[in-house]
Amino acid sequence: MILQKIISGGQTGVDRGALDACLNLKFDCGGWCPAGRRAEDGPIPARYPLQETHSPFYEDRTRQNIESADATLVLYNHKLTGGTLLTYSIAKSTHHPVFLFQVSPFFIESTLDDLFRFLETHQIRVLNVAGPRASQWDKAYESGVLITSRLIQKVQQG
Repeated sequence: MILQKIISGGQTGVDRGALDACLNLKFDCGGWCPAGRRAEDGPIPARYPLQETHSPFYEDRTRQNIESADATLVLYNHKLTGGTLLTYSIAKSTHHPVFLFQVSPFFIESTLDDLFRFLETHQIRVLNVAGPRASQWDKAYESGVLITSRLIQKVQQG
C-alpha cells in the first residue's frame, strides 16, 4: 500500500473532515496543531491525535505539517485564499510535492484517479491534507470527509 498515514492541522473545515474520515475508517492519522490546540472555534477536541507545535501561530503549524509529509493535498472550491493559499505557497517554495484538488461534483472521480496516480508516481506514504476552514467555505468539512474517505477506500482497494 502506498499511502500509510494522513496528517492535517486540526482547523475547522477540510482539516477536521480529513481527520474524521481517517478516524471513521480506522486509517492512521495525526499531524501538528498550534500550541494550545488553537482553532477558529476554540481548542481542537482531544479526539484528534495531534501534536502541538511550540508556537500558537497557524503558519508554524502549516510548515510543520508540510515538512512532516511526503506531499500535500490542497482541497479548494473556486480559488486559493488565506491559509489555503499559504499552504500551497509554502509547499511550492520548499519544493514539496503538492496536488491541487478543486472540488467539483462533476470531476471528483477523474480528479481522484489523478490524485491516486500522483501518490503512486511520487511513492507518497504520508499525505498532508489542507484546505479552507469552515468559516471560509460552507462545504469545507463535507469535502474533507468525502475526498479523504474516497481516497482511503481507493488506496485500500489497490
